[in-house]
Amino acid sequence: MTSTRGAKAPREPVSRDRAIRVAVDLADAGGLESLSMRRLAQALGVEAMSLYYHVKNKDDLIDGMVDLVFDEIALPPTDTPWRTAMEDRAHSARAAWARHPWAISLMRSTPGAATLRHLDAVIACLRGAGFSMTLTAHAMSLLDSYVDGFALQEASLPLSEAGDVNTATESILAQQHMMSGAFPHLAEMAETHILQPGYAYGDEFAFGLGLILDGIEAAHRAASG
Repeated sequence: MTSTRGAKAPREPVSRDRAIRVAVDLADAGGLESLSMRRLAQALGVEAMSLYYHVKNKDDLIDGMVDLVFDEIALPPTDTPWRTAMEDRAHSARAAWARHPWAISLMRSTPGAATLRHLDAVIACLRGAGFSMTLTAHAMSLLDSYVDGFALQEASLPLSEAGDVNTATESILAQQHMMSGAFPHLAEMAETHILQPGYAYGDEFAFGLGLILDGIEAAHRAASG
């Protein structure tokens, strides 16, 4: 009988989907700038040239990565009120950008099927609620600009937890120019708002989103009236 002790487990074959999934993992860990075809090949356990059987080039790889991230964003259901659907979509998109900060605002010129399916579902939701095509375009642009901008700002701040906010804020307040009273309004905001128990920068997202949805709703009512 042949012994199988020490035998290596069979390696998962390389496919386009697997290459893209591993590339996303690498970008999540080290940023998009750390991703190269050679490094991806090493992670997959293959020669770099063999990747080109599955992706045309790095641009094609990134197109697939962005499409995979978009596939994580919840599609607006057709049987849900438009405002609820857009609110859920915004929170889902923000969560996706938090998981994959390198992908923020990285809309490619050659979007994949998941990206197109997502955008089509958003249009269908708003049009189904009686939005004109013009107002639909305005609403999508406004919502996406807010979500992407907030996610970009959130990713640039070293504030992953409430304790980080307090530490960073207290460090700023301790600087000499703050102690001298040169910026009293910043100091007041820090002391009366940011440093209060339970504060989390991410909570600002819901406030801004609510105002935007209020404005879109008002524009929709005015157009329908």
